[in-house]
Amino acid sequence: NERYEFQMGPVRGGLATALDMLTDALALVGQHGVYCRSQRQPQFPAMDIRLVMQQIEDSKALIIRAMEEVKKG
Repeated sequence: NERYEFQMGPVRGGLATALDMLTDALALVGQHGVYCRSQRQPQFPAMDIRLVMQQIEDSKALIIRAMEEVKKG
């Protein structure tokens, strides 16, 4: 966190830290998805895992947009 804040400032640094945390969470959920397969479509993770992964991806996209806006302003 301190490294990002030093490099990017407090706001963008905090957003970068949140982005890293979400990326780590996405990796953990993805690993869990390997073992929790859908009953109807075994080639896919269970629906709840897919929903969590999508929410994390959407959150990451929002943070990236916010970082870009802060950089512009």
